[in-house]
Amino acid sequence: MATVSLKNLKKVYPNTDRKTKGDGEKKHNLTVTAEGVLAVRDFSLEIADREFIVLVGPSGCGKSTTLRMIAGLEEISGGELYIDGNLMNDVAPKDRDIAMVFQNYALYPHMTVYENMKFALKLKKTPKEEIDRKVREAAEILDISQYLDRKPKALSGGQRQRVAIGRAIVRSPKVFLMDEPLSNLDAKLRNQMRAEIIKLRQKIDTTFIYVTHDQIEAMTLGDRIVIMKDGVIQQIGSPQEVFEHPANLFVAGFIGMPQMNFYDAELIQEDGKYTVALETARIVLSDEKQAALAAKNTPPQPITLGVRPEHILLAGDGENRIHGTVDVSEMMGSAVHLHVNACGHDTVIIVQTMDLQGPNRVAFSAGNPIAFTFGGNVAHVFSKETGENLE
Repeated sequence: MATVSLKNLKKVYPNTDRKTKGDGEKKHNLTVTAEGVLAVRDFSLEIADREFIVLVGPSGCGKSTTLRMIAGLEEISGGELYIDGNLMNDVAPKDRDIAMVFQNYALYPHMTVYENMKFALKLKKTPKEEIDRKVREAAEILDISQYLDRKPKALSGGQRQRVAIGRAIVRSPKVFLMDEPLSNLDAKLRNQMRAEIIKLRQKIDTTFIYVTHDQIEAMTLGDRIVIMKDGVIQQIGSPQEVFEHPANLFVAGFIGMPQMNFYDAELIQEDGKYTVALETARIVLSDEKQAALAAKNTPPQPITLGVRPEHILLAGDGENRIHGTVDVSEMMGSAVHLHVNACGHDTVIIVQTMDLQGPNRVAFSAGNPIAFTFGGNVAHVFSKETGENLE
């Protein structure tokens, strides 16, 4: 159990590309300076004792590099790392009192499950009785007691990952680091292992830092989510906060599945109220959004409007309706995902199948016209110039 403090952490790799001169150019979406390629920059985060933090973002955004700097597997180019108030920049990985679970399990193939799990404790010359107790306790927690005499090749992917987690648990580390531990598993196993990690967190009660590119893992596991892009933090918040109040267009598009719909629209003021104008529709924003925009003295302007697929409502003809044409209808079991050509964009609308019964059922065949609307409380207003959320 420990607090972790990251202050202006930076990671710079040498620039081996002679074509980029190091004057702020972009290389694979990362900034190149005179020092080299900036993989992570100005990363600051305070992690509370026993908190579960998830670093999430697309491939190459710097999340695994950040985790490896915390682990001591990557040298810190700048900034400071503290664990329980102690500066760790130059402390060897073995002395940081952390345990790491890797994407590829990293088990010793010639050792049994029991031998794999006890290996780190054996190196520390822990008494045999204590080793046996800790290994069997961890195996019980992870429901792998029956596999202790097997070797990794005789286990499934999910069982191997449990062994890798068990090997970390027996060390009773201050900080538990997990680098995309579920990415090698199929969808069904990932769902099961997500639930297992939630249960595990409740049982071992330590600080977790978890890296993933899967937003579902991030939303279901994390107390707080750190969303990264191109080595820079975009937003830090609870899953609910980043879903309901995305800081910018990137976060809005990254969090949520299917992703948020975006439109070219206008923010106007009618009768003293902020209103979104989209084609012929006029949607008055909610009181909460009115207050946020008024507090910043936000002027009327062209905007990017964002609306999540689950917040769009089908509607008949009338005022404040947006019209489109159905392109594709996907049956997803409990819901239908409609891809609609509207306002020059592909719009995704989620309709619950239970709402489609009886005489009001709408025909969703390709080419059919459709009308929809949304409330002012679910409209997200982004700056056309900067992409920042104007609220």
